[in-house]
Amino acid sequence: MLAVNDINVYYGAIHAIKGVSFRVNDGEVVTLIGANGAGKSTILNTVSGLLRAKSGTVDFLGKHLGGVAAHKIVEMGIAHVPEGRRIFLQMTVEENLEMGAYTQRSATIREDIDRIYQQFPRLKERRRQISGTLSGGEQQMLAMGRGLMSNPKLLMLDEPSMGLAPILVEQIFEIIRDLHKAGTTILLVEQNARMALSVANRGYVLETGKIVATGTGADLLSNEAVKKAYLGG
Repeated sequence: MLAVNDINVYYGAIHAIKGVSFRVNDGEVVTLIGANGAGKSTILNTVSGLLRAKSGTVDFLGKHLGGVAAHKIVEMGIAHVPEGRRIFLQMTVEENLEMGAYTQRSATIREDIDRIYQQFPRLKERRRQISGTLSGGEQQMLAMGRGLMSNPKLLMLDEPSMGLAPILVEQIFEIIRDLHKAGTTILLVEQNARMALSVANRGYVLETGKIVATGTGADLLSNEAVKKAYLGG
């Protein structure tokens, strides 16, 4: 579904991503793990068109994304739930969901909102509430629901557990498992490496802009170097 081939990304003179290649197959959960500053979010921003690679290619369903505007990439089937949630704080929950549906036909939006409420019952309870007054966990659910409103073929999640209490982290990852079971393909960036690898079919380990290890989620969980560096083992 997604093929990232030897991309190099710069911030000015800083070489942030150095020849990274990876793939995401239909129906998989693939995770990128690594320390702060390793380049995980930069890769997602490059896939979604917010940043441009200086060299290399990003292909989605066999089509090159180089030069494609970010909103057109959403229309092609990639939804990006950014780090920090970035919901519209002064809008209600339902208005945020409607904003996520801007690529969809108006006739289907109500049905899609009802589907999101089935997946996230808490959002239905809060549908008239101003989003800035939601808890951190509820805001993360809303950000994910807003992303799903575009009916994506690939859902990219950037640090969904950031700043959440442990019990809410468990809830968010249970939602990720449920989305995967329902057939959603997911590219997950997450600092909680243990949780990320526990839900992932495959994972890639990033260090200073390079991939240094790859394998199944289970293989990386048992990898001694990965355990020492990222799992506290």
